[in-house]
Amino acid sequence: MKIHKSINSVRRSIMRNLTKNIGKSDAEVDHQKDLVIKKILISRPNHRLGNLLLLTPLVQEVIATFPDSKIDLFVKGGITPTIFKNYTNIDRTIQLPKKPFKNLFKYIQGWGIIKTKKYDLVINASYGSSSGRLSTLFANSKYKMFGDFDENTASKHTDYQHNAKNSIYNLREYLTKLGMSENTAKVPSLDLKLDKAELEDGKKKLADLVKNDKETICLYTNATGDKCYSEEWWMEFYKKLEQTFPDYNIIELLPVENISKLNFTIPSFYSTDIREMGGFIAGSVLFISADNGVMHLASASGTPTIGLFSVTNENEYRPYNNRSFSVNTQKVDNEGIMSLIRENLKQPYILNN
Repeated sequence: MKIHKSINSVRRSIMRNLTKNIGKSDAEVDHQKDLVIKKILISRPNHRLGNLLLLTPLVQEVIATFPDSKIDLFVKGGITPTIFKNYTNIDRTIQLPKKPFKNLFKYIQGWGIIKTKKYDLVINASYGSSSGRLSTLFANSKYKMFGDFDENTASKHTDYQHNAKNSIYNLREYLTKLGMSENTAKVPSLDLKLDKAELEDGKKKLADLVKNDKETICLYTNATGDKCYSEEWWMEFYKKLEQTFPDYNIIELLPVENISKLNFTIPSFYSTDIREMGGFIAGSVLFISADNGVMHLASASGTPTIGLFSVTNENEYRPYNNRSFSVNTQKVDNEGIMSLIRENLKQPYILNN
């Protein structure tokens, strides 16, 4: 596993060096008197749940800016249509296979689509993505936002480093160069756009699990690699949480592997359907998790979310929807986290837009 990660790290480093200057000259654009943007391609060739959920604020931004537009998404894997199920402006999802060499025809076909279809605007959603820069270069469009890290734009926004936000700030800057008025609105939150039926179904499943009227705190104890906390850590954390908040239900959402760092000692819910999971999470008053895709799923469900960080950069990935925040567990102990939770639960709940 470590060898595999090392190879991937070297591969990504090589690709970033090869593609870092792609599209630089395209940043210089002229004001357009009659700018018409109808067909848009957003490129994020990645298959991970978290990274695709982090794409939802950019899609909302594009729809708000160009409400009559049709958007194609250039991604990897098969989960994207499920995430964007209720986004009516999405026209087509172009899905590259996760393992290109096992499905070479479909991989080539995906790249062919973005070359043959004409777009008005192409957006690379991640400045760190080499394939995103290449696809932006390859796509057929007059206007192309390659998503470079912009020092000038970064200096204007203290949260520019966040993975879901920098592409929005870059897009706003790019569009001002095309003659559009500056957009200073609040950056959208992650949003799964759960519908009424999904929310009601999740509420019912939660009620069936807890069988009482108390409010619920939901834990997710799994994560990948070094981001994953030990069973001992979670057991200690849970005992402190239970002691501090005796008037709340405390439950666990289980990962796809159907494992538990709490050894299944508390009520738990299992599903492999991300929209069902989102609806279930939405019934909780608070969700607590390490940095992972399900943390972003909770944020996208609208539930106040606490992200536990120990190795990754919280400035890039912290949850930021209403009442959400991150905690660096290398600096804050369990007692400190309980104090933060206590203050969080006192605050009024604000529904997502």
